[in-house]
Order: sequence, then structure tokens, then C-alpha cells
Amino acid sequence: MTSAETLSAPATDIAREAARRRTFAVISHPDAGKSTLTEALALHAAAIEEAGAVHGKAGRKGVASDWMEMERSRGISITSSVLRFEFDDVLLNLLDTPGHADFSEDTYRVLAAVDAAIMLLDSAKGLEAQTLKLFDVCRHRGIPVITFVNKWDRPGREPLELLDEVEQRIGLRPAPLNWPVGVAGDFRGLVDRASGRFTRYTRTPGGARRAEAEVVDADRAAAEEGPAWTAAVEELALLDEIGADLDLAAFHAGTCTPVLFGAALPNFGVRELLATVRDLAPPPAPRPDGSGEERPVTAPFAGQVFKVQAGMDRAHRDRLAFIRVCSGRFERGMSLVHQRTGRPLATKYAQTMFGRDRSTLDVAYPGDVIGLPNTVGLTVGDTLYVKTPVVFPPIPPFAPELFAVARAKDNGRAKQFRRGIEQLDGEGVVQVLRSDVRGDQAPVLAAVGALQFEVVAHRMAEEFGAAIDLTRLDYTTARITDAESAGPLGSRSGVEVFTRSLDGSLIAVFTDKWRLNAVRREFPDLTLTPMLAAEEAS
Repeated sequence: MTSAETLSAPATDIAREAARRRTFAVISHPDAGKSTLTEALALHAAAIEEAGAVHGKAGRKGVASDWMEMERSRGISITSSVLRFEFDDVLLNLLDTPGHADFSEDTYRVLAAVDAAIMLLDSAKGLEAQTLKLFDVCRHRGIPVITFVNKWDRPGREPLELLDEVEQRIGLRPAPLNWPVGVAGDFRGLVDRASGRFTRYTRTPGGARRAEAEVVDADRAAAEEGPAWTAAVEELALLDEIGADLDLAAFHAGTCTPVLFGAALPNFGVRELLATVRDLAPPPAPRPDGSGEERPVTAPFAGQVFKVQAGMDRAHRDRLAFIRVCSGRFERGMSLVHQRTGRPLATKYAQTMFGRDRSTLDVAYPGDVIGLPNTVGLTVGDTLYVKTPVVFPPIPPFAPELFAVARAKDNGRAKQFRRGIEQLDGEGVVQVLRSDVRGDQAPVLAAVGALQFEVVAHRMAEEFGAAIDLTRLDYTTARITDAESAGPLGSRSGVEVFTRSLDGSLIAVFTDKWRLNAVRREFPDLTLTPMLAAEEAS
């Protein structure tokens, strides 16, 4: 009897549905083409009819996953969103992530909810700073990585040089699944290494629709492509000689990366990437709980909140919690237990997301993302479950490096000011710190990057009608402390102690690391626990 036959019927259904899910994210440096690739993937899965770049032509849609006004105007992803669509017999959950380094904390939270990642490289620039940081997070979390070399329709570097950089700089053994014919900027098409099939692409006007693909046999390709074909054949022979083949176990273990080439804007090679995610990305697997025990995907429902977002739909002005299903079958209307408070949570209005668009979600399985609107009290990292109690490891906040006092420009808008700050705090847009000395009317906002302050100011004015003034503070370093240490710390110059609103933790902030070290020498027994830093996420 097989293991599947020993499962109960509902568990068998859960296992089968989990096996057809792929939950993944795209990681890249800003300007590598992440938003363009996100739309191209949705386009090739027939989830949207037409793609449009953020700065596209008049009359064309903006990027489906970039729904905030600031995202569309600046051409960067600031928030995280979800695109859910089917491709062949597989259901794909693409968790879009912020592309700018200032929002790396939000990206870290999203990567806690995925099972695989696409590492997007610019053909001219290769591995860049933010890509390296995000890859380190993937390595830390054991997330398998598929590499897509983008913008091959523009001048760039040699493909073998890019493969060597991946192996030398991040220790991933590259295994090309296809190979470009023609140098970067003179893209003729792609050769599939397994079949030897050559595919030539024709750009559609503006790249708004799927590129036309023509399969050409080797003899014809040799005759028509000439030296470009000869060079590609020689490079393919070299790959075979050095054994640059895919080892699936090594890929899942995070030591080998499948590599594909293409160009997202004109939609060249995107379908091949989509098929690779379908065939190679791992489905949802058992996840360790807080005690280290792995919870099977067939266990009763359990999920974890990885994102809280408001303002996605101006018509509703609600607050949406994003929950990754870790085990079991979710049914709309079921009563969940909020592990942190023990309170029941209704799910009558559960939703599925496609960017900012939502629809009712009746059933979900491991790997899926549930949207629960207006769930007061849910914060990032919270666990929800039915029947069997469980708590998943928390998703830690990053150590802030920038601090600013926020005050309402109009004291008559104090109520709106308090509501807005509280909501943005709950979403994790910034960390909100308070103290008796400064009072509730002057909370301190703590951020990883300066753009977080811009988002706060924009949303406070646009969504809550409470424009704010921000006054930067000189602090640069933060540590977690306790009540016994707070008194001595608060008495020193260049140090201030706050309570973090979201979880009640005491946070000591210092003007710099030298001041921190001086206080440590003076008070060696004080509690000063480091927080997770962006560069330490690896």
C-alpha cells in the first residue's frame, strides 16, 4: 500500500492539492526588470491580456502588481502583493516583493512565505548589491533559486562570464537549461539544452502581448544564423564537457541553480521560465513550528500572517492580512484561533488577491495566500489554526538605522494622526516607538531606509488626511533591552529608551556604535540584545 493510500480521503485531497501549488517570489536589484517580469509571467499564464510597463504608453495599464500611486509614478515596487493564477495544471502564487533596498524588511517577510525564488539578473550588470542581500536571505531560509538572465535583447556581458560570476560570488553551481543564440543586444533566439530545439521570437508592438515563437530545426538554424549559431553550438559543447547539468537534489538543497536566458519586456523566453517554475520549483512542504517539529501539510489548518496592508482598495478603505496556508484545508466561514490571543477569528469574508483586485475565496490549500479584511489585532508573524494548537516561529523585525519624530501639521487632525500612525505601525511600514518623555503626540518612527519615511508621509496625507512633519534624530543603532536596564540607559547622554508599540519590547537607541560600546563598558551587566540587521539576514 502506498503512503497516499494510507491517508484519509481529506488528507489525500490536501496532499494532492498541495502538490500542484508553487509559491514563489522574484528577487532582484532595482531596475533589473522585476515588475516587468512579474507581468510577463502573468501574461504568459493568460492571467492578463496585455502587459504594460510602469512608464508605458498612454492608455496602457500600469503593472498589475504595483497598485500604490507612488509605485506607478516612480516605477518601483514599494509594497508586497500577490498574483494568483494557473498555468497548465499548476496553481501559481507569485508574491511580488519591494524592489528597493529601503524596503528589504518587507521583502524578508515575504520570503518567509515562499517555497522558491526567481533571481533576476540584468545581462549587463550581473549580480548587484540588492540581489546579493536577497539571495543571502534565500540561503538563510533554504529557498531554492531559479536564475533568469534578463534583457538579452540589449547589449550586455558574455553568458559564460555571467555563469562564472554566479558560481564564484554566491557559490551556486549554475546549470543552464537553455542558451542564447547571438550575443546580448543581438538576440536571435534560445536553444533548449535537453531537446536541442531552437526557438526564434518575434516582438509584438510594444511588447504588450506574448511574443510569437517559431521552432526552427538545427540545419535551418545553422544556415540562417551563421556564426551566431556556430558560437552557440561551441558553447553548448563546453557546457556538456564541464558537466553543467541540473542536479535536482542540489537545486532543492540550495547549492545549484537552473539558469535561463531571455528578455521580459518583449516577452522572450518567459514561457520557458514559467514552465521551469511549474516543473522544478518545489511544492509546499512540512514547515517547522516553534519547537522545531515539522507540521505536515496534511495536518489540520494552520497559517501564518506575513503581511498586513491597508489602502489597496480606495472603495473599501479596509485593512487586509495576508496569510500563507502552511497546512490543511481552509474553508471560508470556518472559525480560526488566533494563537497569540486565543480568540476566535471569523473568516466569512476571506479573499484571494490579484494585485489590488480581490475576489471571494472559498477554499485554500498549503501554499495559497488568504486575504482576511478588517482583522483587528492581527500582526506580522501571528499564527492561526484550527483544532491542533501550533505556533510558527516569529518573523523578526530588522534593526532600524534611521529615526524621526512625527508630528501632525494640523493639531485639529490629532484623531486622524493617531489612527494613521497606529495603522501603519500594524502593517509594518515603519516601527513606531513611544516614550513618556516625548508623549503620544510625538511618536518616533524607526526605519531601515529613508524611503519608508516618504511612504509614511505620503500615506498619512493621502489616506488619513493628516499631513505630518518629520524631524530626524541622530540615533543610528538599536538594541533590545529590559525594564531593569532601562533606568541606567536612559540616564546616559546619546541614549534613549522607547517602547515599541507593536509588541511592547523595550528598545534602546544610541547615537552610534561607539556610544553603545562605551555604555557596555560602563554597565557590562545591562541587557543589550542585537536585533536582526539587513546584512545579517544571511
